[in-house]
Formats: sequence, structure tokens, C-alpha cells
Amino acid sequence: MKLYGYWRSSSAYRVRIACELKGVRVEHVPVHLVRDGGEQYSEGFRALNPQARLPTLVDGDTVISQSLAIIEYLEETQSGPQLLPADPAGRARVRGLAQLVASDIQPLQNLSVLHYLTGTLGADEAAKLTWIRHWIAQGFAAFEAHLHDGASGDYCHGDAPGLADCFLIPQVYNAQRFELPMDAYPELAAINARCMQLPAFQRAAPEAQSDAV
Repeated sequence: MKLYGYWRSSSAYRVRIACELKGVRVEHVPVHLVRDGGEQYSEGFRALNPQARLPTLVDGDTVISQSLAIIEYLEETQSGPQLLPADPAGRARVRGLAQLVASDIQPLQNLSVLHYLTGTLGADEAAKLTWIRHWIAQGFAAFEAHLHDGASGDYCHGDAPGLADCFLIPQVYNAQRFELPMDAYPELAAINARCMQLPAFQRAAPEAQSDAV
């Protein structure tokens, strides 16, 4: 299997964590999101993924885009620790937490959105950072509240890392990158700290990737 990604793409980061947790070995193919206007816009990559987005997984003749779809594909086709709970209610809760990040927080900091914000709409750097911090803070407040519903343990769901943690940790990385104070999210910060002590999360970290600059 080949995983096309970029070291600082939070969506690709999610999939790297899932691969490490499940012990799935993939060939990492870097796609630079900035160089030469963005390698994701090249004719060759668009033939693979018409949306020109990362990550993209290639498994034989199967090509999958969107991080949640990729991780669920790995969950269904690969052995190793399960990333989703066994019970329907637990699976729904975990998917909901993942979607809170994937659908509500991260898209508003996507590189294409930020380029539109600063380019077409003329926002300056300060306004861009205010925008980013606002949407992360709003999403993290909701995520933190969910962590107090009795289903969390050492990790987002129970006492083993799973799919929700795959989505949370890259978003915390982004929050720290953009200097969002984490004081208001103690449970979220504690889970992040526990995850980052695990070798799987350390190996998946952006700075550990071969294309990190």
C-alpha cells in the first residue's frame, strides 16, 4: 500500500497514527503542498485524486481519499488493535468525535481556505491567526465537554487509543502551532500528553517524517 501525504498535513497525520496503532506498513509518498504552487495540483496527482487533496491511499487497484474513509478501510481490512469500539453506541460516539474535528474544526484551517482568506479576501496575518484560533477554540470547547460524558478514560474512548485519538492529536498539534492556549481544555490536553508518550504517536508525528523541513 502507498500513502500519499505531507508531513504537516493534519489529515495525513491522522492516517499515519492509525497505521502505527494497527501495525500496518505502508509506503509513504510525500506530496509537497507548497512547492511549485502545490504538487497536489499536478496532472499526475489529479489523475489519482481529482480533488487534489491529501491523504490518498492506494491499495492495489483501490484508491481511497478522505482520512476517515481511509482509516475505516484499514480497520475493516487489516488486523491489529481495533480502533473502533465493539458496541454500536460506542462506535457512534467515536465517529462523532472524529467528525467534530474532520468536519467542523479542521476544514476552516485548510490551506486552500487560508489562501482564500488572505488572498481573495485580503485578511492580514493577525486576522488569519484570529480566525484559526477562534474555530479551534470553539471546536475544542465542544470536544472537551464530550470528554466528560463518562465514556472517556485515559483516552478519548476508554483506556486504549482509537479512532477519535487519531483525529484529536493532529488538531492539538495545529492548536499548539498557532499558539492557542490550552488551559480551558484540561482533559483534552491530558489525553494528548498520554498519546504523545506512546511510540506509535511519536513515529507518526510531523517532525518524524522523511519530508519534514
